[in-house]
Amino acid sequence: MTYSDYSTALVTGASSGMGEATVRMFVARGLTVHAVARDGARLDALADSLGVIPHAVDLADTDAIESELGGLRVDVLVNSAGVSRQGNVLTSTRSDLDAMVDVNLRAVLHLTRLFLPGMVDRDLGHIVNISSIAGHYNFFGHTAYHATKAAIHQVSRQLRNDTLGKRIRVTEISPGRVETEIFGRNLGGSPEAMKEAWATYFEGYESLTTDDIVSAIDFALSAPRHANIGLIEIMPTFQVPGGLTFDRRAE
Repeated sequence: MTYSDYSTALVTGASSGMGEATVRMFVARGLTVHAVARDGARLDALADSLGVIPHAVDLADTDAIESELGGLRVDVLVNSAGVSRQGNVLTSTRSDLDAMVDVNLRAVLHLTRLFLPGMVDRDLGHIVNISSIAGHYNFFGHTAYHATKAAIHQVSRQLRNDTLGKRIRVTEISPGRVETEIFGRNLGGSPEAMKEAWATYFEGYESLTTDDIVSAIDFALSAPRHANIGLIEIMPTFQVPGGLTFDRRAE
């Protein structure tokens, strides 16, 4: 299955970061793109410049997902939207946990529920799920974020079983640190927070860029139709998941 087999794509988290970069790549590849995000102003700007079809939707709202997106035909679904929080489950609020489960996992399941049956009927489709190395390795990060990304890993595997015998391909992209706005949003999202996040997490590091992630997605979709690229783990060369922590108590 190559790009010539597909005509439409839907990308979540389309107003920034990996989602926006994916939208731009798909448009360049000739696909009609449905761009989904909460930020209507950014989506309208993308629509004006690229001709995408904007959908300002809160992915935590299942009724809104069904109302706005339920009738679409989609050949390629890219679940790129994601949220994180600082701290861990010990410092979480109810809204922290709900936001991560709602956007990172529940929305992915509902979007798949809406679009996968049509892909099966047409014997054609590709789902790309953006997970994280947090779904594969335990390191210090938010417990719920790790949990939701681990769930996306399993969902991606399971969808291959659900669609056995059909030309449905499922790819999980599992990145390490990527230069996006997520760290700045965790700090409050203000211009000052964005500057602080850049200085803390990116300045002086050779991090991944959104172009690196888009190249991986492009590779998976461009593979011949008999080949499913199931999992791509992509990290900066200087970032590794290894390490062992052994704490010590005085008493």
